[in-house]
Amino acid sequence: MTLPNSRRRVRTQQAPVHWREPCANGECSLHQLSPYIGKIKSSIAGELVKSYSRKGDLILDPFAGAGTIPLEAVIQGRRAFASDISPYACILSQAKLSPPPSLDAALEAAELALVEARDMPKPDLRSVPQWVRRFFHPDTLREALQFAGIGRRPGNEFLMANFLGILHHQRPGFLSYPSSHLVPYLRDKKYPRENFPEMYLFRELRPRLLAKIQRSYKRFTLPFASNVTVRQSAVQRLKFPIRFDALITSPPYMNALDYGRDNRLRLWFVDPSLAEPVDNDVTRRRKAFTDAITSLARKVESGLKEGGYCVFIVGEEFKRSFDAHPSDVVVSTLHEYAPSIHLRKVVTDEIPDVRRTRRECCGVKTELFLIFQKQ
Repeated sequence: MTLPNSRRRVRTQQAPVHWREPCANGECSLHQLSPYIGKIKSSIAGELVKSYSRKGDLILDPFAGAGTIPLEAVIQGRRAFASDISPYACILSQAKLSPPPSLDAALEAAELALVEARDMPKPDLRSVPQWVRRFFHPDTLREALQFAGIGRRPGNEFLMANFLGILHHQRPGFLSYPSSHLVPYLRDKKYPRENFPEMYLFRELRPRLLAKIQRSYKRFTLPFASNVTVRQSAVQRLKFPIRFDALITSPPYMNALDYGRDNRLRLWFVDPSLAEPVDNDVTRRRKAFTDAITSLARKVESGLKEGGYCVFIVGEEFKRSFDAHPSDVVVSTLHEYAPSIHLRKVVTDEIPDVRRTRRECCGVKTELFLIFQKQ
């Protein structure tokens, strides 16, 4: 990585070996409400929170995605301010940060919502796009549409997130015909209907949703706090808190991940009025990425408390379409627009093949953790 001349004397180190250890079986189960492409491991997020903030601190994540960093912040006694442009991401963050206080309360809320959904008018499937209909048995799709209408209401984010978490997969506990779990595509070639007729039968929503909610409370460790904020907004339009203690965030991989395409089915259920899947063009155009980081740098310069840390997790690209890596954009932009923020350390983490979610992302082989501090 090429650093500005004034920042060449920066400590660079390899990520600790234990970052490669799996964490899914020990993390708070709220992390597993619904899949999200490219999210940071909860164990790494937790270690960053612990290393670069103190209890009671206000931590910002303006590219919150699945809400991993804000959730780890709250678990460790910090306050959280989370934002993302994606409505799906904001539902996940709100659901994880403000769940019902107990499993019984969550199941009761789900039962009430299911009863109300059943009393809603039967939807006309002819108004549903053909590409959506291809994923579901017609009766399953009707139940899903009715429940989604309830789940979209403000305050029902936890129910909606659990519903989105069982929307598609080939396992029996999910709602769709056999398909992938993360990026939605049918797996009817691997599981042809004539050989696997049971996988194309009606799948009732109620038992699957209740079982999913029970799994969500399997390792429930979230202390409740009222000092949590979630916003749906682009960074340029986001109003930050006047003062904050730390910023820990992972901007979208520039031109490497397509969050709209990869979440297209869940996004459609979140907002069927979207003609095309919503996506943040930060992932598409270098200028948009730079504009977002520039806006963020100015807000960090004015709002980050003295001595506070600013941590960027940036995926490095190796493509001819750019003349610099995203980390260069972050470092040079903060150098220009946040002169009181100094780069203290760079941690390099090789991304193993098991974490690659699409073959098109093979160009992203390394994550850099850029650790800045306000002087």
